[in-house]
Amino acid sequence: MPISSLPSPWGIGTFGRAAYEFADFLAAAGQKYWQILPLGPTGYGDSPYQCFSSFAGNPYFIDLGKLAEQELLTPAEIDSADWGADAQNVDYGKLYFGRFPLLEKAFARFERSDALDEFSKNREWLLDYALFMALKDHFGGKAWTEWPDEQIRLRKPKAVETYAKKLSQRVRFHCFLQFLFFEQWNELREYVKGLGIGIIGDLPIYVPLDSADVWARPEAFLLDGDRNPLGVAGVPPDYFNADGQLWGNPLYDWAYLQKTGYSWWMARVSAAASCFDVIRLDHFRGFCDYWAVPYGAKTAREGEWKKGPGRGFIDALKAAFPNLPVIAEDLGFLTKEVHALRDYSGFMGMKVLQFAFDSREPSDYLPHTYPKNCACYTGTHDNTTAAAWFAECGGEDRAYAARYLGLSEAEGFNWGLIRGGMGSVADLFVAQIQDYLGLGEEARMNTPGKAQGNWQFRVEPGVCAPELAEKIAGMTRMFGR
Repeated sequence: MPISSLPSPWGIGTFGRAAYEFADFLAAAGQKYWQILPLGPTGYGDSPYQCFSSFAGNPYFIDLGKLAEQELLTPAEIDSADWGADAQNVDYGKLYFGRFPLLEKAFARFERSDALDEFSKNREWLLDYALFMALKDHFGGKAWTEWPDEQIRLRKPKAVETYAKKLSQRVRFHCFLQFLFFEQWNELREYVKGLGIGIIGDLPIYVPLDSADVWARPEAFLLDGDRNPLGVAGVPPDYFNADGQLWGNPLYDWAYLQKTGYSWWMARVSAAASCFDVIRLDHFRGFCDYWAVPYGAKTAREGEWKKGPGRGFIDALKAAFPNLPVIAEDLGFLTKEVHALRDYSGFMGMKVLQFAFDSREPSDYLPHTYPKNCACYTGTHDNTTAAAWFAECGGEDRAYAARYLGLSEAEGFNWGLIRGGMGSVADLFVAQIQDYLGLGEEARMNTPGKAQGNWQFRVEPGVCAPELAEKIAGMTRMFGR
């Protein structure tokens, strides 16, 4: 359940009452983990995998009701904004124009200066990020690569000093937003922890070009003298897209990062580990080999495989975080080298049930083939829902799944898929909330390669009811989970 998908009266899920109620629902359902999507501040396309910072939090998740309780906003001010009329989908346009004016009002009334100063001092990344966001505001929201002042675009020290003074109040505003975000997130996380539930969070492998990360740390990326990428990330043609996926993220300078002991990457992991109990390491195969596409190419078809950091990176990660549980997102076309790197890491791999039932050939996504050290999913945020998958897949594949899992209309095809995962030997089983609710294609979170209409799904109030929690708990107990 992504935070954005929680019900709320303010257009998007937040760290407010519904998040606490969902944690209570999970506890009643006998669950031990809550998996969420990345929490970073989203940019173009609203994707949580394309954030302005690897370290910062998304101001959309700050709960406005809590700000009213702190008398930083009034209920009338909050209600005066247009949050959209669709309780099942986020309207990011209305959210942007409605939320930030309210947060500015809250900032004007904020009086805990000492707490904000202390927070700011203890976040090494914060001033770079806050200045980056203040500069984006100053230059009309343009990407940093389009800022008209070359000196600040190239982050020359004198220009940084000048703009930091000139935009000091706006810099402080963005520090304030991060203060609120982490104050509310830490409070929610402690509550969830008190229920005996851990949080699984995603760590995207790449960062977008238009991010504080690339602007402030260009040496970590493969850029030319004008800070344009020498190549960009993606994946070759695959199950999702015949042209592959052209993500457009700048590639890492792995040789430079290796010389530094992967210090920037270790800082990223440290920030994630301070927020989550388990990390899902996105696009794990990119650490073995990555798909490099020439900058300016129209599709990912023009790319080629290049060697990633391999065991050296894994060794550095495990040395720095010996007790951090990691799930390796090892989906896609995998070579024996990728399998070997995952096995070397000891990380839990992923198995997706929707990929299992190809009637033409055997699949290692079938539950009887699983090792214990894996996480089984009905589907991920990049898949459709279980109900939609069963309705859409070919007749022979559907019949194969029905025979293998003993699917029936009486039980519900979504529940049969969940039962198949629950009954597997996988150490961890995760299902999308959409699958527990039996929702169709309209509830899909993301369609890879689709430019608009993603990341919008929301749960309606009241659907995570006690009866559903009891049903999930019963199945969880039956399979000893």
